[in-house]
Amino acid sequence: MVIVIGIESTAHTFGIGVATDDGKILANVNETYTPPPGAGMHPREVAEHHVKVAGKVLRRALSEAEISIHDVDAVAFSQGPGLGPVLRVGATIARALAVRYGKPLVPVHHGVAHIEIAKLVTGLKDPLIVLISGGHTMVLAYSEGRYRVFGETLDISIGNCLDVFARELGLPMPGVPKVEELAGRGRRFVELPYTVVGQDLSYSGLLTRALQLLDKLRKGELKDLTIEDLCLSLVETAYYMLAEVTERALAATGKRELLITGGVARSRRLREIFQIIAEDFNTKLGIVSNEYAGDNGAMIAYTGALAYKYGITVPVEESVTRQRWRIDDVPVPWVEDLIRRKDI
Repeated sequence: MVIVIGIESTAHTFGIGVATDDGKILANVNETYTPPPGAGMHPREVAEHHVKVAGKVLRRALSEAEISIHDVDAVAFSQGPGLGPVLRVGATIARALAVRYGKPLVPVHHGVAHIEIAKLVTGLKDPLIVLISGGHTMVLAYSEGRYRVFGETLDISIGNCLDVFARELGLPMPGVPKVEELAGRGRRFVELPYTVVGQDLSYSGLLTRALQLLDKLRKGELKDLTIEDLCLSLVETAYYMLAEVTERALAATGKRELLITGGVARSRRLREIFQIIAEDFNTKLGIVSNEYAGDNGAMIAYTGALAYKYGITVPVEESVTRQRWRIDDVPVPWVEDLIRRKDI
């Protein structure tokens, strides 16, 4: 059994987890930076937050796991993609631990980690994957040693789209549930840009138009439209764009499992839509639990344990962070064996 400590530091969450390669999560401790209402995330401020909480999070994780740093076999870290200054905080701490205690260093792709933790908690083995978070909107499936992309956003992610709109409304973060709450009280649907290009999506035009209508609303130029109506129209348009791409990917791949992971997987409305899709395609649906939906240290630790068992490490001097690391560039040699295993 391999025990790995994992450090997550790609965006607003600094997390440290401890996990084994056979799927035991021994610790999962996370601290999240919350910007002031109406403000976005400034990478430098987020990085400063992570530096301040790092020591406390590390001590809590080791205590929760009931181990010392000497007991771990390797140190894993989120190498990318993410915000540059924020990524460097996690990478620097991981390097320091690896050098100080003589542990191998394991690079982990943030998106792959979202997938692996979701497969672990749902029990799905070979699903079509919908990865939806602040930084990702992708439809993927495993093939020949890597996760292959069957559709993705061409510009901003679905989570970023809704978070920016929430910020313009002055709503606190996270923005998605707050926008959905307002959408639940909407009564009128207005047409917004619906941009699906083949199997890819574009959310920037949708966001721009929604913000234009919000400005008109505030100026009193739209008497027959409410903010709740606008939220309803934005949420439904954004989600059904993704649903269309997912349905075509299911038809093309023939997958009998559908996995939803990433922070936006917490969305109640999106879960309802994917439940309908799964029933229509006679497909088993798995949705990551809320504890592991957002960014977290456990997903880095578990994926790091899988990677380390298959010999994936990086010398400290070559452990540069990768802000724009493509998920389909990442070898995942353990997946084939996990698909074949009968005990999970």
